[in-house]
Amino acid sequence: MKKMLALTLPLLLTGCSYSNALYSIMMNKMHTDTLQYRCDEEPLTVMRDNAGQQVSFVYDNNALTLKQGLSALGERYTDGIYVFWEKGDSASVYRYDRVVLNNCRRQSS
Repeated sequence: MKKMLALTLPLLLTGCSYSNALYSIMMNKMHTDTLQYRCDEEPLTVMRDNAGQQVSFVYDNNALTLKQGLSALGERYTDGIYVFWEKGDSASVYRYDRVVLNNCRRQSS
């Protein structure tokens, strides 16, 4: 009996580890939103990762990933160069404190 337990216990623990990793991947996917915006200059598609507290989008042929920063109003994400600032259903993108995408309105899905 002890030999059987010694042989099956590692297998059971491996299964638990695998299911926890799978659960984590699934939860991260569930916490990612795709947001579509119509801006004055061009359309913008933003992937918001709620679990990782970051957004990703392509601007000027550059793939950008910005981390959530401090904001008194709305949600602000930055990488030190670019800022994506969302307030309700509107957003703006800044590069070095200069607006590059303005009057972005979230489109309904």
